[in-house]
Amino acid sequence: MPENIENIINKYSPISLEEMNSVALMKRTDTKFVINKSQLFLILKNISSYYRVLEIKKDRIMSYSSLYFDTTKNKFYNDHHNGKNIRTKIRQRKYIESDLCFLEIKQKNGKGETNKSRIRVDDFELDLTKNSKDFISSTTNKEYNLAPSLWNGFNRITLVNLKDKERVTLDLNLSYKMNEVEKNFDELVIVEVKQERFNRRSEIVKKLKSIQQNPYSISKYCIGMISLYNDLKYNRFKKKLIKINNIIA
Repeated sequence: MPENIENIINKYSPISLEEMNSVALMKRTDTKFVINKSQLFLILKNISSYYRVLEIKKDRIMSYSSLYFDTTKNKFYNDHHNGKNIRTKIRQRKYIESDLCFLEIKQKNGKGETNKSRIRVDDFELDLTKNSKDFISSTTNKEYNLAPSLWNGFNRITLVNLKDKERVTLDLNLSYKMNEVEKNFDELVIVEVKQERFNRRSEIVKKLKSIQQNPYSISKYCIGMISLYNDLKYNRFKKKLIKINNIIA
């Protein structure tokens, strides 16, 4: 982690996990941007008076580990690749500093909104428990035959707007692993602005626009899948891979 990014975020006022609950935004609009670490440094220097940074046990750069699930025919990946507006993503995510693990279901409703549902689990489940399977079927109203498809790790900085109902996540140091195959994207940063509806007057959105960065749809899951699996259809994502490679070059 670059020392300068740590120095910058240490100048932000902190917000606790409990305080952040009021900006949970479980039903929300997510808008993503992709930048490199040097651009992130410039942005963080310029927005510190508008945001607080999540702090847990004196940590402001959190470690996350995720295990994604998919069907044997990779339905969730293919739905995204094929441009379906109504789609599902299922994962277990461990919040390392909080020592919490959740089974999380993200559902796109076709109207640009993401609904997120989750329950606590003790730890990662390579074989889903009955409780987890029941939660998935009751939430999605469907029965899936699921198996682990991708491990993903990254660091995250979370910002909370001082005035508006807005959260911003900054994901760095992305890594993927499955079946002893690994891929890292050390210089890539995925910015995700979470709002009730997209607001271009957001300070971070304005700063991103000032460096010619516009909203860009990208899925950490899909990028990881095409990076590790050779037998997946990925025509729709070729331009995204080119963009990523240009950003981190």
